[in-house]
Amino acid sequence: MSIGRNFFTALPKPFFVLAPMADVTDAAFRQIIARYGKPDVTWTEFVSADGLYHTRELQKKPDAENPLMADLVYGEGERPVVAQFFSSKPEMIEYAAALAVTLGFDGIDINMGCPDRSIEKQCAGAALMKNPALARALIRAAKQGAQGKIPVSVKTRIGFNTPEHVPPWGTWLTELLAEEPAALTLHARTRKEMSKVPARWEHVREAVELRNALGSSTLMIGNGDLRDIADARAKVAESGADGAMLGRAIFGNPWLFAPLARSHTHTRYSYSPAERLRVLVEHCRAFETLCAHKSFAVMKKHFKAYIRDFDGAGELRDKLYACETADAVAQVLADSA
Repeated sequence: MSIGRNFFTALPKPFFVLAPMADVTDAAFRQIIARYGKPDVTWTEFVSADGLYHTRELQKKPDAENPLMADLVYGEGERPVVAQFFSSKPEMIEYAAALAVTLGFDGIDINMGCPDRSIEKQCAGAALMKNPALARALIRAAKQGAQGKIPVSVKTRIGFNTPEHVPPWGTWLTELLAEEPAALTLHARTRKEMSKVPARWEHVREAVELRNALGSSTLMIGNGDLRDIADARAKVAESGADGAMLGRAIFGNPWLFAPLARSHTHTRYSYSPAERLRVLVEHCRAFETLCAHKSFAVMKKHFKAYIRDFDGAGELRDKLYACETADAVAQVLADSA
């Protein structure tokens, strides 16, 4: 059962949340993160609202056979947990939002910033920055599907080809804020920049100032190039944002959000290689249990993050890249101990 109508209003400020990352923050990794360093809010990987409808409703496949439904599996320890969807069709977003309520999610987020070309060809993700009217219609549709039971939020970027300054933020952020989403996550890069340039948090500050000038109640979450909780705290303080979303810093570091980290200034915990290897095996086993619909190759991107900073790390990774099961990973690590 979800926590309530708008959990965002009860969060401590500043708050720190887990970014949705495709084939990274899957159900298995989120389970590990929740166990070792729970964020204030968890986001799922983004899911196609259109795909959910066509697979579940038109093809009438049971949930157990629907890989998209498998991407909406979560654990109670992740709460509050937000389901993120993408689409350019209001009726599909409305359907997905209603489904999220049925599944017990605590919130719904609409992706309006993904730069993947296959998503943009659907007029979704970052392409929505070119169509503010459609973006607003999607927010209204999500609210209709949620029926006031859980909050609707948006994740986007500072612009498509060039960053929008104040003024005229109105061509994008003012349009979004007019729909009063519960929260707005702003990735401080443009779509064109992808992640190739440093995030510019001064634009997060400008967005906060715009929000305040408009008298909006939408919470502002900054995102981009955050190394750890200490760095996130500093960026939030400088920008005036209500919270921060951390993404790539979670690789190989499920302890990133651990409560103790919030009272320290160092960049990350110094867990021993043995501890990281133990958690890697745990992560692999969780992947086999919760992500059976995915290739085990997805796990291999985590090997370099967990296995680093000790003699023989490269050679050990090379051995693990040949593994296709969690048992094989465990055996290689046992033989190398």
